Amino acid sequence: MNNKKKIIISVTAVIVVLGIIAGSIALYFTRYSRDTDDTEALFRENVAKVGYENTIEDAIPQTALYDVIVNHYNAPLPDGKTEKKAIIIGYDGCRADVLTEKQDNGAINALLKDGASISLAYCGGVNYPEKNTQKTSTAPGWCSIVTGVWADVHGITGNDITKSLDTKSLMLSLVEDGTIDNSAFYTRWKGHFSRDDATYLEEKSYAEENGLNVGFNLCDNDEATHAATLKEIASDSCADFLFVIYEHTDSTGHDYGFTYNNPGYKEAFVQEDLCGYEVIEAIKARDTYETEDWLIIVTSDHGGIKTNHGNASIQERMTFVVMNKEWE
Repeated sequence: MNNKKKIIISVTAVIVVLGIIAGSIALYFTRYSRDTDDTEALFRENVAKVGYENTIEDAIPQTALYDVIVNHYNAPLPDGKTEKKAIIIGYDGCRADVLTEKQDNGAINALLKDGASISLAYCGGVNYPEKNTQKTSTAPGWCSIVTGVWADVHGITGNDITKSLDTKSLMLSLVEDGTIDNSAFYTRWKGHFSRDDATYLEEKSYAEENGLNVGFNLCDNDEATHAATLKEIASDSCADFLFVIYEHTDSTGHDYGFTYNNPGYKEAFVQEDLCGYEVIEAIKARDTYETEDWLIIVTSDHGGIKTNHGNASIQERMTFVVMNKEWE
């Protein structure tokens, strides 16, 4: 190789390296700007734009959803209805302020147009600004919703802990006590029931050993979760209680930032909410829909800040509940 070619190759290599460095610097400062601009004041300002029926100060504990679901099944059937069904559509890691991006073709606006309630809720054991008593993490958050108690009772103080049968989730207890015939849980995160330290591993084994019709369904990705959920809803034997979790916002937050200032995070919510809308439309398309009394809930387990969650900031603590029935 002559000297001219060596020089050209060397210059090209330098240009490529400088380009990578420049891109990394630009990404750093973009993320740094997003992080430093992600203030409590901006969070509160954006939350106020959503149209919640309550305030941060009187947010509802996420544990309250447990009683809402139990009461739904125990309440008398409305006139013309012959069967009770319920679904939790979970947007993992979705902050309360990003709902400013709700679209006409999303689940949240669809529910609101039908008269649904929209409320601020909190995770972490106590409301902000008190120091949280429970990690704002995935397993504790969802477990608090489906057991109706905080981590000091259900024992899931963080991820990678298996819950005992002392406190059973709605997926298991509603079937075991005969309130419903079957339930189904769809997710792609293995930490729920598909690892040796998964949250609901003992519940899954217990259901199998006792012949209970509780489906713990691990999917390859969010697209597979969505497809399996739509298939379940379309079937004549659709589960009486469905628990479905989409991971768009959580995975995007971990990769690029849980912040309202991150366009990718907001777009992840829009895509997630579109999936929720299609689920609701599938429910309404059921041949037996007119004789079914459906409780539909859209909620989140926690929020996030920078590229993580688990701590005590308001951005991590505040979640939301949108549902087609009023709080009692």
